[in-house]
Amino acid sequence: MSEPHDRRAAITGIGVVAPNGTSTDTFWKATQEGLSVLDRITREGCEHLPLKVAGEVRGFDPAATIEERFLVQTDRFTHFAMAAADFALDDARIGPADTSAEPYSVGVVTAAGSGGGAFGQRELQQLWGKGSRFVGPYQSIAWFYAASTGQISIRRKFKGPCSVVASDEAGGLDALAHAARAVRRGTDVIVAGSTEAPLAPYSVVCQLGYEELSTVADPARAYRPFTEAACGFVPAEGGAMLVVEAERSARERGADVRAYVAGHAATFTGASRWAESRDGLAHAIRGALAEAGCAPEEIDVVFADALGVPEADRAEALAIADTLGAHGRRVPVTAPKTGTGRGYCAAPVLDTAAAVLALEHGLIPPTPGVTDVCHDLDLVTGRARAAGLRTALVLSRGLMGSNSALVLRRGAAE
Repeated sequence: MSEPHDRRAAITGIGVVAPNGTSTDTFWKATQEGLSVLDRITREGCEHLPLKVAGEVRGFDPAATIEERFLVQTDRFTHFAMAAADFALDDARIGPADTSAEPYSVGVVTAAGSGGGAFGQRELQQLWGKGSRFVGPYQSIAWFYAASTGQISIRRKFKGPCSVVASDEAGGLDALAHAARAVRRGTDVIVAGSTEAPLAPYSVVCQLGYEELSTVADPARAYRPFTEAACGFVPAEGGAMLVVEAERSARERGADVRAYVAGHAATFTGASRWAESRDGLAHAIRGALAEAGCAPEEIDVVFADALGVPEADRAEALAIADTLGAHGRRVPVTAPKTGTGRGYCAAPVLDTAAAVLALEHGLIPPTPGVTDVCHDLDLVTGRARAAGLRTALVLSRGLMGSNSALVLRRGAAE
C-alpha cells in the first residue's frame, strides 16, 4: 500500500510485562539469552488441575505504577495493560503535556482472549457464597475483554479512536495492524497491543477443552514446537503494548523510530483445522508482503507461531516454504515464546516487541528448550545469532482458526 511518507506507521515505544521480564530491557536480555522461565503453576486453586506448567509473571507490583482507584475496578490482565502502556508511552517520550492539547489525536486498540478471569471468579464466589449484595459494581466491566482499552483511554484521557479486536490469538497482530491503519487515515498516535491473565482457576478450567494444550508436568518437555516430541503449548500471562504513530509526529517530537509496521493480512481457516492452516497462513503471508511491497527474499527473520502440535507445526513450516520459496528454507526462524509460554493474544505482540529489538540489535534470539528440529526450517536454537536485519515477518494463528502475518521494517534515522 502506498502512503505519504509522513503517515508511515512507526513504532516508537515498547512496554513489556512478561514472564521473563517486567520491563523491556529485562525482557530483551532474557530473550536474547534464550532463558526459559516455564515452571509449575503456583496459583492458588490450580494445584489439582491437569494443567501443570505455564509462564507466570512474577515480581510485578501494579500498585507501583497504577493508582488505587483504577486497581480496584480492574483485573490482573488490565493491570498488565495499564503498566505496559505507561512503559511504552515513556519509551516514546510521550507525556501528559504531549497529549492534553490534542486528546483526540491519541487512541487505543487492544486484543484479548481470556478477559478478567480472576476478577470474575472472585465476584461469582461472592455471589454464590454470600449473596448478591456482596458482588462489587465493577463485576460488570472488569471481566470484559474490552476493559483494557477503556481503562487506558480513561486513565490517560485519550479521546481518539479506541477499539478492541476479537479475532482469536492472532488478534494481537490484528490490533497492531488496526493501529497502523488508523495512523495512515489521520490519527497521530495509537497505543496498541495485548495482555492476558489466563491462569486463574476458572480461566484454566476453560482452557482444558483445548486439545492443543500441553498437560506435561515437566517444564523442560511441556512446550517443544517443531520437534518429534511436540505435545502442545503451555499458556502464559503478561504481554506488551506498543506506541504506533505517524512518522511525522515522531520526527517532530524528536522520538526514535524503532521500526515501521509495513504490511499485514489475515485469514480464517476454522478451529483446529491445522492442515488447512497451511494455505490460510500462506495467504496471509502473501497479503502482508504485498501490502509492504516486500519481496520474499527480503525477509531476514521469521518469528514463528510455533503451536507445538505436530500437524500445526508441519503446516506452518510448509506455509513458510510455500510463500518464501527456496529462501524459506534458508531464512532464520525463531520462536522465543518457548521460553515464556504462549500468551494467547499477547503472544504475537511479545513476538513483535522481540522482532523490533532484534532489528535494532542485529541479533536473532534463540528458541529456548528446542534442539532436535524435525522440520525443514533454519530454526535458531541454543544461542542468539548475529545477523544484518532489515525486515522481519511475525506469524500468528488462533485455536479457533484465525491466521495473521505482519511485516516489520527496521527504523531509520532521520
